Amino acid sequence: MNTLAFLQNLGGPELFILLFWALFVVVPFWMIFKRIGWQPALSLLAIIPGAVIIMLYLVAFMKWKEPKS
Repeated sequence: MNTLAFLQNLGGPELFILLFWALFVVVPFWMIFKRIGWQPALSLLAIIPGAVIIMLYLVAFMKWKEPKS
């Protein structure tokens, strides 16, 4: 089954689940990126399979600013 056929056959419940999952993944990345000073729109890349892992590694191992006391 190709991707186009899969997308054409999506019904109400399947589409709702996909949209819910996309929001479930994108919203936390949006907030994290906003707090670390990156463009929040980069969080939309979390929808792409595999991009989540890359983004997690980038955020986890980047240099952080020292917190102000």
